Amino acid sequence: MTVSTVRPDLSYEELVEARRASGVAMYNRNRMKLGIFGANCSHGLMATHAESSYELTWDHTQRIAQIADGLGFEAMLPVARYRGMGGDTNFNGENYETHTWAAGIAQATEQIMVFSTTHLPTKHPIVAAKESVTVDHISGGRFGLNMTMGWYQAEMEMFGGTQREHDARYRFGSEWIEIAKRMWTQDRVDFSGEFFEIKDAMSDPKPIQEPWPVLVNAGNSPAGLEFCARECDFNFIAFADVDEARTTAAQVRGIAQAQGRDLGILGYGNIICRDTEKETKQLLDHILEKGDWAVAEMVSAGLGSESGSFDKVKALQERFILGYGGYPLIGTPEQVVEQLLELEQAGIGGMMVGFLDYVEELPYFGEAVMPLMREAGLRE
Repeated sequence: MTVSTVRPDLSYEELVEARRASGVAMYNRNRMKLGIFGANCSHGLMATHAESSYELTWDHTQRIAQIADGLGFEAMLPVARYRGMGGDTNFNGENYETHTWAAGIAQATEQIMVFSTTHLPTKHPIVAAKESVTVDHISGGRFGLNMTMGWYQAEMEMFGGTQREHDARYRFGSEWIEIAKRMWTQDRVDFSGEFFEIKDAMSDPKPIQEPWPVLVNAGNSPAGLEFCARECDFNFIAFADVDEARTTAAQVRGIAQAQGRDLGILGYGNIICRDTEKETKQLLDHILEKGDWAVAEMVSAGLGSESGSFDKVKALQERFILGYGGYPLIGTPEQVVEQLLELEQAGIGGMMVGFLDYVEELPYFGEAVMPLMREAGLRE
């Protein structure tokens, strides 16, 4: 087997310096990276009927990306959905496929990284590897791949199968990404495993990024953490509070460092920010009052939380309405920056965020919050 001139054997330090030198945004020196999350699906990240100009059209989506690009955000990260999640809104029921979406966003922007999110069981690794290289070339080396193992049962059944047992998903994922990485770095690939049989596969050109595009995964279970520490560049974690963020970030980094690597740690959540606490509280209450509680109840039941206390279940449902169970940043600009500083000190190096109204609220965030982030040392 002949290995191409791409360098798959870079040390972690060499990889970071190479990506930083080539201008890969996720490797710049900002202590708190910023990304736009979920702008490719109806209702974005918020399961609510609260009024918003957001709409799933290409012009609107492109406008969001261009505003974020102009503000210096590091990433555009989509949600991979193939069907809505039900409720009164059929939450995320309208959506753009994420590789073609990333290609379009790449053409509409200049600096921001464009990610695809891929449920690995829905796409063959040879196809995904080729698509990823194509977007990496379209973007001039700004592409990243966010890998998930698939969690929404009804969605997985659309592809003719049932959900695998949890740890088996990560065995499948390990074979999947090994094949993709070899497609990105080798001239010919043969592979025989539990899930895949590959014979004399080839793919050219290779990625612009060495040795492959930036890789992200949201695994939080023991199997997920081990997979991410071994295979990825960033772990996309969920946490309920700063203490949990600190504990999880340290755990992930410990696993990676035991393998001679390090990882960037990313969180996510919606931003609800106004000039005063009163205005912020009014917006928060309005979002929840107009919330799609039907879909929140279905999701919480699917996660097995129906057996918990009323307060615990209610809190989980609120967190879903406010942004897929992420960590919402709520308050005045000063309070939002205080929260971001606490997260950075807990080991979180970036937040992928949404807004009730991306186009209307992003400029305000740029004017009111980002200067305070620079004063706090979170942004250069």
